[in-house]
Amino acid sequence: MRYDVTGRTGPDAGAVVLSTGLGGFGAYWKPQLAALEARYRVVVYDHRGCGANAGPLPDGYTIGHMADDVIEILDDGGFGPVHFVGHALGGLVGLDLALRRPERLASLTLVNAWAKVASPTLRCFEARTALLRHAGIVAYARAQAIFLYPAEWIAANEARLAADEAHAIEGFQGEDTLLRRIAALSAFDVSRRLSDISTPTLVVAATDDVLVPWTASRDLAEGLPRGRLRLGSGGHASTVTEAPAFNAALLEFLDDL
Repeated sequence: MRYDVTGRTGPDAGAVVLSTGLGGFGAYWKPQLAALEARYRVVVYDHRGCGANAGPLPDGYTIGHMADDVIEILDDGGFGPVHFVGHALGGLVGLDLALRRPERLASLTLVNAWAKVASPTLRCFEARTALLRHAGIVAYARAQAIFLYPAEWIAANEARLAADEAHAIEGFQGEDTLLRRIAALSAFDVSRRLSDISTPTLVVAATDDVLVPWTASRDLAEGLPRGRLRLGSGGHASTVTEAPAFNAALLEFLDDL
């Protein structure tokens, strides 16, 4: 697994691992880097099958495989317990780690994630998959913004979105990889195991998220013994659209620990 480490150095610098969602690119976290790098070592990586870690995924691919990739990174870098921040699919990776390898986590932050996928989320993935299969990669990439961002943000950021779409098309992970990753997140269900997670957890949700209902985050926070819920707005990609507010909430949570 290839990964990047930036920010503070030295044995007293805590580490924050950033794990992205279905898109798979670590560059998603660019709006968080400056805020975190001043105080932490920051680990960013592309998911297996994507970007710098492109390649075929195995049959029966699961969230557990994705969590094992994180363990590989932590072992390679010699990291102690880390603060793990996961967006959507990345949050599922964090939950799997908290259940199977809790000693590797100092904290967990889940952004627009879930314990069991909800029907609105499956509907969105079905629509996106149909676009990919029947209209192609360009249509799939163009539609991404509808699921990720509020309409007013899209209207105000057309130039940025055009650049993002060009990057997404150029580095598209491939239909087979995408479908295996969707199958993995669709099969994931830890709704009856949340009480087993003792890791302190910040759950962040956007009430205007059209991809993942905010109630999924509410259920996470209520089921986690050490979970706390923060509600905001900004759509599914609220870490981008409301980056200053998210960064402040994340740093406040980490400071409290």
